[in-house]
Amino acid sequence: MTTRPLALTLGDPAGIGPEIIVKAWNALRSSGPAFVVVGDHQALASASAAGATILQRVTAPAQASGLFADALPVLDVPLRTPVIAGQPSVVAAPAIIQWIETAVGLALSKAVRGVVTAPIAKGPLYDAGFKFPGHTEFLGELTAAAGFDGARGPIMMLTAQDLRVTLVTVHEPIARVSAALSVEKIVNAGLVTAQALRRDFGIASPRVAVAGLNPHAGEHGGIGREEIEIVEPAVRALQDLGVDAQGPYPADSLFPAEMRARYDAALCLYHDQALIPVKMLDFWGGVNVTLGLPIVRTSPDHGTAFDIAGRGVARPDSLVAAIRLADQIARQRAR
Repeated sequence: MTTRPLALTLGDPAGIGPEIIVKAWNALRSSGPAFVVVGDHQALASASAAGATILQRVTAPAQASGLFADALPVLDVPLRTPVIAGQPSVVAAPAIIQWIETAVGLALSKAVRGVVTAPIAKGPLYDAGFKFPGHTEFLGELTAAAGFDGARGPIMMLTAQDLRVTLVTVHEPIARVSAALSVEKIVNAGLVTAQALRRDFGIASPRVAVAGLNPHAGEHGGIGREEIEIVEPAVRALQDLGVDAQGPYPADSLFPAEMRARYDAALCLYHDQALIPVKMLDFWGGVNVTLGLPIVRTSPDHGTAFDIAGRGVARPDSLVAAIRLADQIARQRAR
């Protein structure tokens, strides 16, 4: 194991985060990669059948790798008030935000090799005054991230098996997606995607397939003009900038195995266009990666699952995959 671990934020302590973190440690303790949890020690102890006996408080991330095989390292940043599993509360919001800020600070200072975030619930954070749509935008603000050639992150990527998808718009209501699209936004997302495929995935000549917005990619304007007026000019601009971008392709035929072999990432225009194929392909193993940041960041591709929190039935597959992918990206960047 390398000396520097990854940092893993606890997420919403009333969700399944504490439980799947303990399970992920059990799955990875003998092989790594090592990680240190940034969060509340007691919340983790409550989620473990072995209680606090498997946890080890640390004062610096560097201590984590040496003890990871025997104990789950915790950088203890306590909650002000304990929470109950399955019952999200606004009182936990300041700690949740502090855990993210702490982990990002550790990554920026090179004390950890990257950040993995357990799921958060936006509602309690909004009630506490959180002003960002989600993790991705908050991380962009914390890192003041910038990409190459004027392109700016953060951009969301989802991965599952051999599929990578990135998004131009994320949590935009479907009725507003068309108005939210622009040539500039698509070009920016394409540049950040191509940069990440080279830097983070080691693909020397990345191929990007761009999805259309309308059925049949608009049928040459017969079913909408967004492809003609926005998407096609963006693809040409990306090509002029040296990106091997092709499209727009009809989204309903972009994701079979035969098509996936023709590109390294699909650039999608709205949330469900990207997430449905990812979750159909590998519902339990999908990973969310934030592109265009100066730090490595991944997360499981699922939410807090308050309905099953505290019951011991949550699966850690996606979190384990997120930890492993963060390790792979960190190693690739080091090379």
